[in-house]
Amino acid sequence: MTVSSLFVRSYPVHRVGSRSVFTSAKRDTNLPNWLRVGLAFGSTIFLWSLLFKQHSTDVLENKRRNDIE
Repeated sequence: MTVSSLFVRSYPVHRVGSRSVFTSAKRDTNLPNWLRVGLAFGSTIFLWSLLFKQHSTDVLENKRRNDIE
């Protein structure tokens, strides 16, 4: 038996018997983390409101510079 054949045989056993280092348990999808959900939606609303405000400011500045109004 060569060394490579030993590695080929042990590879499936190693993959089945190991667990990822980064996940210790699966997240419970029935009970979400409401703080994280609120922060995600709140930051999204905040960023969209800044975007709309900046857009309206830019449109008014463009109209003023081009003497449209």
